[in-house]
Amino acid sequence: MARRAAGGTGVKGARRPEVRLPVLEPHEGGELEPDGDYDGLDLREADFTGQDGSGARFMDCAVTDCALDETRLRHARVLDSVLTGVRGVGTDLAEATLRDVELTDARLGGPQLHGAVLERVLIRGGKIDYLNLRTARLRDVVFEGCVLVEPDFGGARLERVEFVDCALKGADFHAATLTDVDLRGAASLEISGGLDRLSGAVISTAQLLDLAPVLAAQWGIRVEG
Repeated sequence: MARRAAGGTGVKGARRPEVRLPVLEPHEGGELEPDGDYDGLDLREADFTGQDGSGARFMDCAVTDCALDETRLRHARVLDSVLTGVRGVGTDLAEATLRDVELTDARLGGPQLHGAVLERVLIRGGKIDYLNLRTARLRDVVFEGCVLVEPDFGGARLERVEFVDCALKGADFHAATLTDVDLRGAASLEISGGLDRLSGAVISTAQLLDLAPVLAAQWGIRVEG
């Protein structure tokens, strides 16, 4: 059941994933396979650098301390799974589906999730640089306690998305559609583009004051004195 954010604004809170993993079998190693089927596995401290798991399905899995540099996971489906401490540069998750997923303490650079579908996803802790979510669909997604450097939400659709105690640096919402997006809990909020797309978001008074110079510049208002 969706909870509502505090403050009386009527913005609908995101529904968080409730992942309950079964008893897992250890992953026996070997490379990822395109369209592979990974069910109920414990994938731990594996190096998937440069491997191709495009179209693969990960169901009821725990992925812990794995390297995902240039790993190809286009069109992959990650369902009812927990990812902890994953790291990598250029991980390709374009047009992937993440549903009921917890991503904790990730260290990722330039992950590609354009056109992806994220539903009931919790991204907690860690740092993600240059996150590409262009034209993605996010529903019931929570960013909590993480650092997002220049995330790109261009053309994306965000519904019931919360930012809690996280830093947003240079976020771009160009052509995005926002519904019930709660930015009030962001520890820092820097928006580089798409300020005109924030009509479906709620921000705090302090954040509004911080954004005032950018808003004034966009609207051609000269502030003196």
